[in-house]
Amino acid sequence: MIFLFTDYGLQGPYIGQVETVLHQMVPNEKLILLMADAPRNNPKASAYLLSSLVSRIPEGSIVLSVVDPGVGSDEDKPVMLKIDGRWFVGADNGLFDLVARRAKEIEAYEVTWKPEILSNSFHGRDLYAPVCTMIANGYDVSSTAFEWKDIHKWPDDLNEIIYIDHFGNCMTGIRAESLDKQLVLRIDHQDIVNADTFSDVKEGKALWYENSNGLIEIAVNQGTAEETLQLKIGSHILLST
Repeated sequence: MIFLFTDYGLQGPYIGQVETVLHQMVPNEKLILLMADAPRNNPKASAYLLSSLVSRIPEGSIVLSVVDPGVGSDEDKPVMLKIDGRWFVGADNGLFDLVARRAKEIEAYEVTWKPEILSNSFHGRDLYAPVCTMIANGYDVSSTAFEWKDIHKWPDDLNEIIYIDHFGNCMTGIRAESLDKQLVLRIDHQDIVNADTFSDVKEGKALWYENSNGLIEIAVNQGTAEETLQLKIGSHILLST
């Protein structure tokens, strides 16, 4: 299986072109759109989000991951990483840092293969998608092994909003297992307490809870946390007892 994790969005031709390349080269491989609206141009926030989704991806799968604001430059090398039995293909810009840090086994390769035609702005279609199909077909990909290093050294848990869904619920980069339920989240002098379900608080009141991917999420019962609390990706969260 090949999973797509990108910030391309569903509007426009981008996802469709990537899927077309994949289907042409591996027509019998199942393609799954894991996420098309990852935090735009934000590998850091996306790294925490991607890490929270990995456990449900079967071993042996390939994850084409593109959140690449530096596309077309020499800023970040193209890589393929085999992490706990799953392949991750994309730019080495921090997007894979949390997945790799939390892994038991990792093999890292810099991709040296280049297609005949390579757009400066669409490596997802021209470079990373073909590499994924080579892996899926069992072909050798021209590459150089290297020792992966956690260069960015981002925190294990990020006390920021990393994603806002269409309900206005706001995911953080904090793993729920790292927090005591008695802790209070504070945003702009407003205290938010834990609840197991939305209905545990009054309508219009905010709560925090463990979401289905194991991250701390902030919501408002029958409302939108994004608007009520004026949150955006990158908004900082304080923890207090």
